Amino acid sequence: MPKQDPENVLTTTEKTKARPPSYLEDDTQGLDLLDPIEEKKLVRKLDRHIIPIAMLLYLLSFLDRVNIGNAKLYGLEEDLGLTGNQYQIATSVLFVSYVIFEVPSNLVLKRFKPSRYIASIVALWGLVATLTGLTKNFGELVACRLLLGLFEAGLFPGLAMYLTFFYTKRELALRIGYLFVSAALAGACGGLLAYGIGHMDGVAGQRGWRWIMIFEGIPTFLMGIVTWFVLADDPEHARYLSPREKAMVIARREKQAGHTTSAEELHWKDAKKGFTDWKVLAFGVAQVSHN
Repeated sequence: MPKQDPENVLTTTEKTKARPPSYLEDDTQGLDLLDPIEEKKLVRKLDRHIIPIAMLLYLLSFLDRVNIGNAKLYGLEEDLGLTGNQYQIATSVLFVSYVIFEVPSNLVLKRFKPSRYIASIVALWGLVATLTGLTKNFGELVACRLLLGLFEAGLFPGLAMYLTFFYTKRELALRIGYLFVSAALAGACGGLLAYGIGHMDGVAGQRGWRWIMIFEGIPTFLMGIVTWFVLADDPEHARYLSPREKAMVIARREKQAGHTTSAEELHWKDAKKGFTDWKVLAFGVAQVSHN
């Protein structure tokens, strides 16, 4: 009886791990060459289910971040007794926690399900944004702004990473661009929304700025709850995709240049290279100087 090469012998457990999901066994036929028309239909379907949610989340993020400017017009400074540069401090301090926690938030995302993580930070910053309308002094306002920056820090990098689960590298730029479009929409509509809510000045004995914070924070909190249920963690768990479509998304991802299983994992050596790369540091300096 011929001797078997130990390296070619797989245990039952290893065979099970190596075996692809059932829908991949049945539906990967013919995926070596993806049909361009079928692929375009798939991308349009992904856009319909992913992009509206991503754009709405980023719109709410931008709205909750900048509504303090509108709140100032409706009595925030007088109500809280802000003096000197306290308003400017309260406005700017958000970006301290935002910058500090942006990278750690992205690293944490690799350890948790995207639907759970993104939904949680959205609900938390929505809660903080709502409670900002109940603050009584400068210290409480600063605390809320710091927490707002902490929770919002993970959204943009989280969404950018999430999109890589479904789209190819060539398709990502346009989808990231959609997020910036939503930020522009928030800037355009935020003032009009604040103007309308500001007419509630005096209702229930509260100043208009408080109602602006409350009514712009509540939708974000509710959207966080909705996101928990509607955001798919990855193509394999996307209920809106058929088995063949799931296989196509995975095939598209695996056909990309440089794609490996190791590339999807977190390696601290790679993170260190990013922190010490002069191009990354120069880009950071340019961004800070620009702002």
